[in-house]
Amino acid sequence: MENIEKIRHSLAHLLAMAVKNKYSDAKLGIGPTIDNGFYYDFDFGTVTPDEASLLELEKDMKALVSQNITFSREEISAEQARELFASEPYKLELIEELAEKGEKISIYRSGDPSSNDSRVTFTDLCAGPHIENTKEIARDAFHITHIAGAYWKGSEKNKMLTRIYAVAFANKKDLDDYIEQQEEAKKRDHRKIGKELKLFTLSELVGAGLPLLQPNGMIIRKAIEDYLWELHKNKGYDRVWTPHITKKNLYETSGHAAKFGEELFRVKGGDEEFYMKPMNCPHHMQIFSDNQFSYRQMPVRYFEPATVYRYEKAGQLAGLTRVRAITQDDGHLFCRVSQINEEVSTIVEIIKKFYTTMNMMEDYWVRLSVRGEDKSLYLGGDEVWDKAEQALEQAAKENNLNYKRTEGEAAFYGPKLDFMFKDAIGRQWQLATIQCDFNLPERFDLSFTNEKGEQERPVVIHRAISGSLERFMGVVIEHYAGNFPVWMSPIQVKIIPVRKNHNDYAKKISDELKALDIRVEFDDSDEGMGKKIRDGKVNKVPYMIVIGDKEKEEQNITVEIRGAEKGAKFNLPDFITKISGEIKERK
Repeated sequence: MENIEKIRHSLAHLLAMAVKNKYSDAKLGIGPTIDNGFYYDFDFGTVTPDEASLLELEKDMKALVSQNITFSREEISAEQARELFASEPYKLELIEELAEKGEKISIYRSGDPSSNDSRVTFTDLCAGPHIENTKEIARDAFHITHIAGAYWKGSEKNKMLTRIYAVAFANKKDLDDYIEQQEEAKKRDHRKIGKELKLFTLSELVGAGLPLLQPNGMIIRKAIEDYLWELHKNKGYDRVWTPHITKKNLYETSGHAAKFGEELFRVKGGDEEFYMKPMNCPHHMQIFSDNQFSYRQMPVRYFEPATVYRYEKAGQLAGLTRVRAITQDDGHLFCRVSQINEEVSTIVEIIKKFYTTMNMMEDYWVRLSVRGEDKSLYLGGDEVWDKAEQALEQAAKENNLNYKRTEGEAAFYGPKLDFMFKDAIGRQWQLATIQCDFNLPERFDLSFTNEKGEQERPVVIHRAISGSLERFMGVVIEHYAGNFPVWMSPIQVKIIPVRKNHNDYAKKISDELKALDIRVEFDDSDEGMGKKIRDGKVNKVPYMIVIGDKEKEEQNITVEIRGAEKGAKFNLPDFITKISGEIKERK
């Protein structure tokens, strides 16, 4: 664990210490580290800390940091732990779980172990590790941000606790940079920009997590989808289509019924029961199964941008980035084990091209997600999992991917390569994925005929380049802050005649650009030119062509370029060459 993680973990203990000093009756939950900081769950009973209380707690934590508190670890027996935490019901529950599993029980004492003052010495159930002394913590490098409700152990069956969140860094500059990033993120919020640019609609009548794309949003989505198909169509992929519902037997065979459980939407038609599909892969298995392929036809590659449905909890839904109707740019490849590396290499090539176009390839890394210790959570035996994990790791090495192996993050049917990209303000997003699956071909008894005339089991590679199109749109809106590249912009050119007598020439230019499939808005309203230009800037239009007396007389155009201080003169053919090249090359 890096030192910053130890600092964050230790600060969680100081938060708990500050809370117990201020609210002696508060009961302790858990306090893990998270990205950029930590949280701690408390049961405050009938009391709920307010904004002023959070500021006081932060002040108390800083005072504790100044006391040069030490952290010391000690292993104790379950009986000792029960006695030590007799008044802490949530800790007792954790102790019983550790005892049942036969795992070691450890505590950390914070403060001066020789002191009898409870305000100075604090003990928590914890595996650690921690820093040795609060001298390692910068007093001005952490900040309590907010509180939220959180069910104990994440289950709605349990009591709702109060979760206090905080951010923490190695120094003040890193904290200031993070706060600045968060302020910029608020400006870029895709829900805010989506409303301003009329990209999508969230309707209570339609339902939470079911966004509606407006015309402008659909242009962006179609541009992304078309680009994805362009990257695949010459790589041996065939497009397929599958329905949105299926008999439950399909998902019982695939294992999705047991895996997704309450996340499945159920539909009844007459006396028949169906599921709304949560994944496309079982359907693609059926398409493959309905053919008699030989080894000469392998690999077989299917491509389908299809919508699937999952009942995400209402509290987790967020604009486009967390929805219940999820359109995946889904692809499934059926191949031989000997073809895995070549197929993964082709997918990696597509991923790199796509994210280079999106200006997101800098500092990317890949997580090789493998099984965790609890093998009951995954389908299939050790042999197929070992084979799949080895195949993906070998492919990662051969493609020189900057990868890290992470246990417990695999899909339930196989290991995967998850690609992590940073947006324009440095936030990390997990987007593309490549998953290797030996299980579904087994469950659906898929085969092809090999060179010996025998039936051979294929391997399935699941892959998604953008992931969910909805989520990717949300990421892209924030990445570009609504200033989309020309090829993706809903309006590529806005034409502004200064006065009515300029309309004919302006209309001629508009028609010529539209004939080339350039998206044009011709603003012949009665508004003044200044207002028209301001509206174009608000709508983040890349190019605005202003037509006045001089332009009409000289038969040229003045172009206001987004982000430029001054307009530029063009003759129309040169401008067409410029914008057409940017659209074609997706600059």
